[in-house]
Amino acid sequence: MSEALFPDRETAGRKLAARFVGRSLERPIVYALPRGGAPVAAPIAAALDAPLALLWVRKIGTPFSSELAAGCVAEGDPPAFVWNADVLELADMDVEAQHHAAERALNELAARKARFPPTLPPSAVRGRSAIVVDDGVATGASMRAAIVALRRHAPAAVIVATPVAAPDVVVDLAQLADEVVCLAAPVHLGSVGRAYANFLQVENQELEAILARAPRPQS
Repeated sequence: MSEALFPDRETAGRKLAARFVGRSLERPIVYALPRGGAPVAAPIAAALDAPLALLWVRKIGTPFSSELAAGCVAEGDPPAFVWNADVLELADMDVEAQHHAAERALNELAARKARFPPTLPPSAVRGRSAIVVDDGVATGASMRAAIVALRRHAPAAVIVATPVAAPDVVVDLAQLADEVVCLAAPVHLGSVGRAYANFLQVENQELEAILARAPRPQS
């Protein structure tokens, strides 16, 4: 992929939103994976006049590298975990090591979540359509954890929406979700940031402003 596919997250979100206009969905809730998913999700929620919620996920690192993902956890009661068997074997992580790594990730997730106003939890999706949004999907671990967290609560449907994703990940997610809406799946994706001309980090103030403009969460 030699040049950016989208100028910024909001523009990509508007293009995704066009894919949902006119569709019949069961009282949809739009769940954004913070932080990058929120600017993409906001135009979708606006187009559908649907609540915008945050679904908090956190990578689970290994004992020797916080960046190497042994798995991922998504908020919920109980939290939803997905694990990367290859990394667990590479890092020689036994059950006790997994437990400690998961506990650290949960504490970090709770601390980040506490900084922002509460939104609809995964349990609110019962009988409703869930649209799960991120700004891009490279490995799919975070999105898989989010899908598992939502599936526990008997949604009418789980739809993954992302501007860009790796082709093999699109295929994998299609086995877990009812539908994957993806604008582009370049063979040589590399990092998600390469798909955007502007891929600045979404700061706390921007995320707070996005939530303030969105419809109030309703159960």
